[in-house]
Amino acid sequence: MGIPLQKPLAFFDLETTGTNVMKDRIIQIAIVKVKPDGSEEQYDQMVNPGIPIPEDSSRIHGIYDDDIKDKPGFKDLAREIQSFLKDCDLAGYNHIKFDIPLLLEEFNRAEIEFSLHNRRLVDAQRLFFLMEPRSLSAAYRFYCQKELSNAHNALADVLATKEILQAQIEKYQGRSPEGSDLPPLSPKIEDLHQYSFGNMVDLAGRLSRDTEGDLNFNFGKYKGQKVKKVFEREPQYYDWIMKSDFPADTKKILTQEKLSMRNS
Repeated sequence: MGIPLQKPLAFFDLETTGTNVMKDRIIQIAIVKVKPDGSEEQYDQMVNPGIPIPEDSSRIHGIYDDDIKDKPGFKDLAREIQSFLKDCDLAGYNHIKFDIPLLLEEFNRAEIEFSLHNRRLVDAQRLFFLMEPRSLSAAYRFYCQKELSNAHNALADVLATKEILQAQIEKYQGRSPEGSDLPPLSPKIEDLHQYSFGNMVDLAGRLSRDTEGDLNFNFGKYKGQKVKKVFEREPQYYDWIMKSDFPADTKKILTQEKLSMRNS
């Protein structure tokens, strides 16, 4: 594979019940172990997480509760996964921020020691972002094949952004992002808004709406809980937010929610 190895390099990926490292669970783990002699071993196992898989997650990875109801739990597999990864460095895509922390949490719950000591971590996403910077100049070069000579001049940046958007529409029209339920991209401003703003409620992303349309907290100790229920149970939490360093946009939406509770 072109990488000189002194020890096995294990590429791995997880499918999970969600994106909360502390609370969510593994439902599939796949590993390809590349050995120094070039030979490979694979490990692919479905896992019963012990909790329901949210519908939104199932729509992304295609794994539903019925698919894993008869599969072993992580605790039953922990020893063999530990053994398979013995003496391996670890590689993945965005695994340093997500897959590895979640895997460690699962090992901790199973009371199995899994240490990162003496393991090298290789993240293809970080290499991608380092080699393809996510700056306006980089986007202009990628989409328009031009150099932005006056970067950080406001007018030059605006004109470049206009060209980039036009090039993006031409490049992606009729396509949907992989793994997304977004409709195919079109030049309609409504579609461009949906792609850009999505289901965000406030600009800081501190709030979200659940499948019932209710406002939920997207941060802190009440993440994933309905705002109204939290305010009913702990009204001082609203006062704390109003006195804290939250954006005005977030505070305004929460105030509207608070007022709607009085009027209902």
